[in-house]
Amino acid sequence: MTHILFLCVANSARSQMAEGIARQILGDKAEVSSAGSQPKPVVACAVDAMAEIGIDISRQTSKSVDEIDLSRIDLVVTLCTDEVCPILPSGTRRLHWPIADPGIPDPSATAKDRRVRFAAARDQLKARIEILERLLDVPAGPTAQEFHASIRVASLPDSVRFYAWLLGVWPKEWTHRYATFIRPDLKLNFVLLVSDGKPLHHDTLYHAGIEVADKQRVVDAYERACHFGAHIEKPPRTTWKGTPLHELWLKDPDGNLIEVYARLTAADLSGKPADEAPVLLVRGSSSKQV
Repeated sequence: MTHILFLCVANSARSQMAEGIARQILGDKAEVSSAGSQPKPVVACAVDAMAEIGIDISRQTSKSVDEIDLSRIDLVVTLCTDEVCPILPSGTRRLHWPIADPGIPDPSATAKDRRVRFAAARDQLKARIEILERLLDVPAGPTAQEFHASIRVASLPDSVRFYAWLLGVWPKEWTHRYATFIRPDLKLNFVLLVSDGKPLHHDTLYHAGIEVADKQRVVDAYERACHFGAHIEKPPRTTWKGTPLHELWLKDPDGNLIEVYARLTAADLSGKPADEAPVLLVRGSSSKQV
């Protein structure tokens, strides 16, 4: 179980709300606490803001960071903005979420103003913690040797000029439809594809992808993707037409296509079938999408 500490100066508003939200969202994935360097009582506006979303923090109390055994903490999330956050031991994993203190005294603020500020801080914390929840148990993914992506552009000459400046290199090659930039030091293969009205799909350059070392790593990526619950668009296979590759196609949550691929060796190429039909790499994997 991950031990998470939310930390700010007073431990009276932001970190208390974060603690309450995290307890609800993270459940048994994490042990959650909060503290401050100069603790003060939990403010009523924070309690009220949390009650609006069905979370009761009325029994939470402020604590000094000195009361926390930091050796047991896996992750510290600091929430200070203009204030000076407490100093942590070196080596402690830390995230910094600079969220404005909704409890800063403001004589001109109305009760509605205060409610709006506390609700805004609460909602920002909730959105960040929802992402944190999705990250806590991410399994290991494929080991990438290269990342590639492509974007559509209106003017290929203008965009080539811009990205040559941005990436610091000329494109390795270009045609009337695309230009390919290579930055081995960044493990980057970046393609500009002219937006000419033609349909874009998985057989075009319009997708993101990562290169892995060899055929077995493509199969391994497939097994990891299945375990992770990723959408398998096409199971691992060897293709011969176009650029010969061992490849696996995934879809991200928004339907964007991701290619995991390895280049064929000379030995692989020598086994090319006469009909150049794709060859599945995992027995029993679905061939409906091939």
